[in-house]
Amino acid sequence: MHDHFSAEVVVKTIENKQDAVDYLTWTFFYRRMGKNPNYYNLQGTDHRHISDHLSELVEQTLNDLQQSKCIAVEDELDVTPLNLGMIAAYYYINYTTIELFSRSLTHRTKFKGLLEIVSAATEFSSISIRHREDRLLAKLAKRLPLKLPSGAKFNDPHTKCQLLCQAHFSRLQLSAELQSDLELVLRQILKLIQACVDVLSSSSWLSPALHAMEMSQMIVQACWSQDSYLKQIPHMNSDRLKRAGEKNIEHVIDLIDLPDEERDHILQMSDAEMQDVIRYCNRYPSVDVTHMVDDSDDIHAGSPVTVTVKLEREEDDGSQLGPVVAPHFPVRKSENWWLIVGKPDSNNLLAIKRVNLQNEAKVQLEFDAPAEGVHTLKLYLMCDAYQGCDQDFEFEVKVGEALEDDESESEGEDEEDDE
Repeated sequence: MHDHFSAEVVVKTIENKQDAVDYLTWTFFYRRMGKNPNYYNLQGTDHRHISDHLSELVEQTLNDLQQSKCIAVEDELDVTPLNLGMIAAYYYINYTTIELFSRSLTHRTKFKGLLEIVSAATEFSSISIRHREDRLLAKLAKRLPLKLPSGAKFNDPHTKCQLLCQAHFSRLQLSAELQSDLELVLRQILKLIQACVDVLSSSSWLSPALHAMEMSQMIVQACWSQDSYLKQIPHMNSDRLKRAGEKNIEHVIDLIDLPDEERDHILQMSDAEMQDVIRYCNRYPSVDVTHMVDDSDDIHAGSPVTVTVKLEREEDDGSQLGPVVAPHFPVRKSENWWLIVGKPDSNNLLAIKRVNLQNEAKVQLEFDAPAEGVHTLKLYLMCDAYQGCDQDFEFEVKVGEALEDDESESEGEDEEDDE
């Protein structure tokens, strides 16, 4: 009920407590209360008992949402959505999960901490722990690179989730039961990572947001961030990676640009396997990025700054972009990108937009100018599905002193006159 109320508050179906009561009267839950009052702890079935019960239920539910900072209650009656509630409703995740993210994520969160936080989401509480499976998970933990936090219990579904994610990145062979559990995790986890990015960007934290974006790539491609980018290519085993390393081939683009004979010597694949590789290489993104700071000679502290970015994807045939090639990911996935403007030296995220790039796109990123002086900023283009195709560009912004209120008002009037 908490999540339903939160979502309805966001879309303004519920704007006050009476709206919430009215909302419940249209549900099957309302019909069942009168038919089975004992199950719902009702003292009676007349209108007064049901009305009192609904009012108490609405009051408690909205109070919980208010404490989790998903909604705000004004004048003890009206309700309005807050940023966390909007994020939870957009991704349809549990309100306790978004509260966990808000309280746990910090400006210092690294990848390991991020994995622990995402694994602790309420959505993973229902993962089953089978008889004696804790012993199997304890053995699995010894084979994985990241050690569990102190006090972790192997009969905890959240611990199991974290171990399954690590096994996924390492591409370990799992039992049929654990593999089915891993697929359940993978079907849920991307929306949780995207919610983490939104929570972090709301706090203007750059570094942990970039870690979350890299984690999205790792989930889709089943690779650690330090693995060779070539590992994403279908059928790439250790022998093929070794031969590529001997030729100093480290990137997918390097492999694509090789002469056919050298590529065949490295891959040594059957025709069917080679078709999978060709399909992957044709789909692998190569994006040209151009960017410009609008009115760069007239930027003042505290005034809006606009960075215009043009993206153009290099496609051989110009056809509609298909799903991401990810043999180890169980869900059909569309390719998306994040565009970010940040100040790395202060870990400050200034602007962010999510982009669905087909062939080309033009995006404007807006943020308030920092203090007076010359600032070195970075533009990041981050993919949510492929590793090795991210780009970043450094640029400078010269910021003048802040305008007085009357100056900014006169400038706005001049712009209106020009229109």
